[in-house]
Amino acid sequence: MSEVLSHAVSLHPYFKIREGNLEAFTALMPAFIEKTATEPACLYYDFTRNGDIAFCREAYIGAEGVLAHLGNVGELLGKFLELSDLTRLEVHGPAEEIEKLRTPLADLNPDFFIRDSGLVNPHG
Repeated sequence: MSEVLSHAVSLHPYFKIREGNLEAFTALMPAFIEKTATEPACLYYDFTRNGDIAFCREAYIGAEGVLAHLGNVGELLGKFLELSDLTRLEVHGPAEEIEKLRTPLADLNPDFFIRDSGLVNPHG
């Protein structure tokens, strides 16, 4: 498992839900979860919200897992972006995986964070 996690890439998108769209936005969340549940490279995926700011906490095995996810939920993401603004997108991971994502994600204008150090818990 530690080998898998050493290649993990996490996405950190923040959405500002436009006025009057909160109900429609949150109604789409279960569809994202349902589609993402079919992805073997997904390590975790959930939504949190603070008022009209929504955050999706998500991680995948490698850049390929990220790209497969975005291909899988692309239509739903388009609907999200009709109801909200993507105010920030962070991509965190090892340098070799981040490099594979720079060009495909360029249109989303992400901030890329290269993992410097850390640990994979051998007990959990």
